[in-house]
Amino acid sequence: METLLALDQALFSVINQDLSNPTLDAIMPYWREKTTWIPLYIVIIVFAFRQWSWKVALSFLLFIAATVGIADQVSSQWIKKSVERTRPCKAEALAEDIHLLIPCGSGYSFTSSHATNHFAVGIFIMLTLLKNKSWRWLMLAWAGSIALGQVYVGVHYPLDIFVGGVIGSLIGYGMVLGFGFLVGRLSFGV
Repeated sequence: METLLALDQALFSVINQDLSNPTLDAIMPYWREKTTWIPLYIVIIVFAFRQWSWKVALSFLLFIAATVGIADQVSSQWIKKSVERTRPCKAEALAEDIHLLIPCGSGYSFTSSHATNHFAVGIFIMLTLLKNKSWRWLMLAWAGSIALGQVYVGVHYPLDIFVGGVIGSLIGYGMVLGFGFLVGRLSFGV
């Protein structure tokens, strides 16, 4: 376990310090903010209502809300409070070298709720709404880049985002199955 944590800290230093540059320093604090993505969320809502009947589209939106709620609850309330891993921006060993671009935050580090939530939503949208495979991969890249941004700005370790991404993906996939079951049972007619 010590080897894994040492590797995690070393990879954190590479992403947070060695890859830092003025362009990413300007972009990443905004890139990882949920309000930055409001235009994307609006496009997804419009696309859902154009693709499906209003019943299916409304169910889709309710499932997205449930997906975020479940993912956030699992990450923030269950895992973080059980593991209690200190954020890298609060770690004494990194204090002198950390490249912190946003306020550190008061919570724990493991798992990253940003990673969990965005991968859950990304997988859900990717497997329900998007038929085009290129767009599907863009959803994964979107979720991954937001998760990686958490390491870049100095508030999470790579292991936090990796495990958060895996958990979020599993939650997203479970919600896809639930959505498919609901749509099939209620005969909404996709």
